[in-house]
Amino acid sequence: MKGAKSKGAAKADAKLAVKSKGAEKPAPKGRKGKAGKDPNKPKRAPSAFFVFMEEFRKEFKEKNPKNKSVAAVGKAAGDRWKSLTEADKAPYVAKANKLKAEYNKAIAAYNKGESTAAKKAPAKEEEEDDEEESDKSKSEVNDEDDDEGSEEDEDDDE
Repeated sequence: MKGAKSKGAAKADAKLAVKSKGAEKPAPKGRKGKAGKDPNKPKRAPSAFFVFMEEFRKEFKEKNPKNKSVAAVGKAAGDRWKSLTEADKAPYVAKANKLKAEYNKAIAAYNKGESTAAKKAPAKEEEEDDEEESDKSKSEVNDEDDDEGSEEDEDDDE
């Protein structure tokens, strides 16, 4: 019986099978979806390697104009980066540190502006919560009215 699968192996294969994208579970009722990204938020500062990559991409395109593979560029850049000494990496590290300092200033200013906007926003959310609660109360009242109405209908039948 070579090549025959046992029942246990079939179950294991079923568990390992990749689910289709449509089979994803819906989010729980009480949770809200992921908040959208703020377009005004500053972008993170690139690392020294990414600063190096900017320069390397230009060189690589000049040497290999027909190459359209992003993976080939990334692989060549990674190999070159690994072969660089600390002294060769120093200008990229310095530029990355400078960009990181600028980013930290920008994000601090962004968060400062965000915190003042956040103080105004909770009051608005509380008003929305009150409206939701009042809507719930109305629906509950309507449900109770419906129940009473059904009892009256039963009395009419007698």
